[in-house]
Amino acid sequence: MLLLLAVFLAGSLLLPVLVRWLGAQAFVFGALVPAAAFVHTLLRTPEVLDPETVPFQDYEWIPQLGLHLSMRMDVLGWVLTLIVTGVGALVLLYCRWYFHDDAAGVGQFAGVLLGFAGAMYGLVLTDDLVMLVMFWELTSILSYLLIGHYRRRAASRRSALQALLVTTLGGLVMFVGVILLVVDAGTASIRELLELAPTGAVIDAAIVMLLVGAISKSALFPFHFWLPGAMAAPTPVSAYLHAAAMVKAGIYLIARFAPIFALSAPWRPIVITLGVFTMLLGGIQALRETDLKRILAFGTVSQLGFFSVVIGYGTPGAALAGLALVIGHALFKSALFLIVGVIDRQLSTRDITELSGVGRQAPVMATAAFISVASMAGIAPTIGYVAKESTLTSLLEDAQHGSVWGWVALAGVTLGAVLTAAYGCRFLWGAFWRKKDAAGSSMPQTAWPDPPVGFLASPIILAGLSIAAGIGAPALDVALQGYAATFDPALGQVGHLALWHGLEPALLLSIGAILLGIGVFVLSIRFGWDRRPRLLRFTAADVYFFSMRGVDRLSVLTTSLTQRGSLPLYVGTIFIVLLAAEATALVAAAPERISLSAWHTPVQIVVAPVMAIAAIVAVRARKRYTGVVLVSVTGLGMVVLFATSGAPDLALTQILVETVTMVTFALVLRRLPSRMGEHNASVGRAPRAILAIGVGVTMAFVAIIATQARIFDPISLDFPQLAYELGHGKNVVNVALVDLRGWDTMGELSVLVLAATGVASLVFVTHRADLLSATRDLPQTKRRATARRPLVETDEGLRFQTAENRGAPRAWLVSGQRIKAEDRSILLEVIVRVLFHTIIVVSIYLLFAGHNGPGGGFAGGLVAGMALVMRYIAGGRWELGAAAPTDAGRLLGFGLVLAVGAALLPMFFGMAPLESTVWEAEVPFLGHLEFVSSTVFDVGVYLVVIGLVLDVLRSLGAEVDRQATQVRSRGVRV
Repeated sequence: MLLLLAVFLAGSLLLPVLVRWLGAQAFVFGALVPAAAFVHTLLRTPEVLDPETVPFQDYEWIPQLGLHLSMRMDVLGWVLTLIVTGVGALVLLYCRWYFHDDAAGVGQFAGVLLGFAGAMYGLVLTDDLVMLVMFWELTSILSYLLIGHYRRRAASRRSALQALLVTTLGGLVMFVGVILLVVDAGTASIRELLELAPTGAVIDAAIVMLLVGAISKSALFPFHFWLPGAMAAPTPVSAYLHAAAMVKAGIYLIARFAPIFALSAPWRPIVITLGVFTMLLGGIQALRETDLKRILAFGTVSQLGFFSVVIGYGTPGAALAGLALVIGHALFKSALFLIVGVIDRQLSTRDITELSGVGRQAPVMATAAFISVASMAGIAPTIGYVAKESTLTSLLEDAQHGSVWGWVALAGVTLGAVLTAAYGCRFLWGAFWRKKDAAGSSMPQTAWPDPPVGFLASPIILAGLSIAAGIGAPALDVALQGYAATFDPALGQVGHLALWHGLEPALLLSIGAILLGIGVFVLSIRFGWDRRPRLLRFTAADVYFFSMRGVDRLSVLTTSLTQRGSLPLYVGTIFIVLLAAEATALVAAAPERISLSAWHTPVQIVVAPVMAIAAIVAVRARKRYTGVVLVSVTGLGMVVLFATSGAPDLALTQILVETVTMVTFALVLRRLPSRMGEHNASVGRAPRAILAIGVGVTMAFVAIIATQARIFDPISLDFPQLAYELGHGKNVVNVALVDLRGWDTMGELSVLVLAATGVASLVFVTHRADLLSATRDLPQTKRRATARRPLVETDEGLRFQTAENRGAPRAWLVSGQRIKAEDRSILLEVIVRVLFHTIIVVSIYLLFAGHNGPGGGFAGGLVAGMALVMRYIAGGRWELGAAAPTDAGRLLGFGLVLAVGAALLPMFFGMAPLESTVWEAEVPFLGHLEFVSSTVFDVGVYLVVIGLVLDVLRSLGAEVDRQATQVRSRGVRV
């Protein structure tokens, strides 16, 4: 099971690549992953049905937090796994035809859909409650991406955000309940919690919070409105997430804890009342919709309320019937959604007022739809009929024993069954019947182009399974009895699933509900009730939009009051708060003793005054570039202090950072006035000086007191030994970054990626694609043919070498001719040409030498970045494109993925995250060689740093140059 979870992860990463190569046919390969999981689950059936051999796997992930990657496949998990994997495989197969002519973003969609299937697979099988929350939130994030697939459509973006906010809010509340439950019970194992069955006031509060998460995920009132809005997603998403998978997560949570919490004080009032109200509300609204998907969406809302009532009722008989209902719903509702997708793809409409006579032209599809609707309405011999009969029987028995909640549930379910039959008829009539227009004459028959056979395969299979499951009810009864056995047998009889229970009251209720439902549908059409305005003027969706508008207006008000557009004001506010807080703490806790040394090395006597003088002169500077250079003097002074204090790594990194920072400032200052105060002069110099002196003095005292406050030996004293024994390296700084403190480095890498992305997003107006390389605009075949041909300088400019210009001089830099003659420096071009490759080799040396000597991924990446800076300065933005013909975002992303992968890979071999392994070998002519696995992490750091420098050069350098050239070409002075 854990291996299959890893396969889902790997498949979701590889599937976008396959889509790029194979197009929509790659979905067939994607379907193999859930299909393999489905087969694996079927093969484990004998073990699952035997309580003594329930499959269980456990891996201790984070021992300090008690987190386990544990998976357990009992009957409930087995059923949900079959649904998630089986329907998932059919939906992915269906996508092969659904997206056959749609190339935009399909690769990402495929990867996210398969990743969602993996997240659901983990959610229904995990035995750790905290891990369940993680999978829960992962499904919310992935569903957001899937619902918003058509990101150019405002409705898709809005619906995706709405679903994310609602389900995430419920998930956060549920997470608090999980914490209460885990702390009070003393375990996060679901299996142990079911055995303990904890009670008490804290547990009741936790139950309410768990139910909030469940009803938000499963779209019960008052959170039901997000599900119909999510119909803006592609139809495969609706069929999988909103019929078979994600909306079942809340029902699964209710089913998982109903055996122990069903009789607690808050359980039945919440589950039954909200379930019945949701069932009726969804059914009524489904009768008023004209969009086929929205009819099914509100029908799904109604059915989810039905499930919560039955599964959450808490008796063995209801639990057995509820689990059968879940199976039936997954089959018939996903089939109906897929059929709507076929209609939409073939006719480009889902509006029932535009469809007429489709059923006669598509009899196979109409038959599959009729079978699915029959199962939804509870008509024999489908699984829906079996489940509904068992439901009515169990609720009626409990009601006859004097249970008030039994009568409430029975009445609600019966009324809901009436509405289910009614909107089921509306769906069939709207999609397939021949209709009449407003004048009473027959509408023209809608022309129907026959779809490919494979396009109909998935809904036909699902519809066929609805009948097969109904006929095979005795076998299904045996399989599901294990879940019913987890309930207290004193609460009622278990019951059985069968096609025929005899002439019982439940049968009469069922038949009556179907007939009344048909009558309600006919009356709604005849009297035009479905075309009237909505019943209530104020709905839950209005509350959501009102709340969002309130948040937007509050944020605008807060921004207008606090964000005045003045950077000195923001910085001054931060410094005032810092000064007030730190100065108060210093005065309140006066140190008992302060021990200071005038200097540690004689170099400090020389360097410190120079740094202080440079800082003072920088404040007095009137030119921006002068101020930047003077500020850099203080940084270079730190380089000298590091170098003379036994920290060559820090000195190397500091000088590289100062150089890159200087270049970045120079790029930015090109577009700013050379002198300060030309447009907005500084005001209030005296208060600023007082504040600056106060902050400086405060921080000096903080540093002095902090160094005297230590009462224990620092852990850094053990770093040399730890670095050598655990990290297998002699360079303490580098080993600490990639091993001992690797998680900190991981966070810093994320910050670097976000910073680079933020800078680029502010500068690039439309896109971040690399348009700088001289060969990027060539066709792929021509680009390959010219890649190895040298460039020469001719009278016409820069050209590839040919037979005619073979005698022309080679170009030192490939884009030197694009620079104005007065801006070119031949000497600089020659130096860059000679040194570029050498510097790149030095950067690689620093990367691999950093484990035992000065260097590392950060320093090596900065050195490589400096080589790119040289190419840009010497040859301009076109030279930068030729030097780095790749996208900076790819380097950033690949470097981060490489670092994260290197950190997590040891877990799959039973080691802790970031734990290093060393390989040693004797190589002829090379001697003794060592390779430490943390070097891969360092390579990720190296790529991220290069990507950061390249992104800065592309955005603040090349893109600003391009925009300036474009402005000048329009005759505007810059």
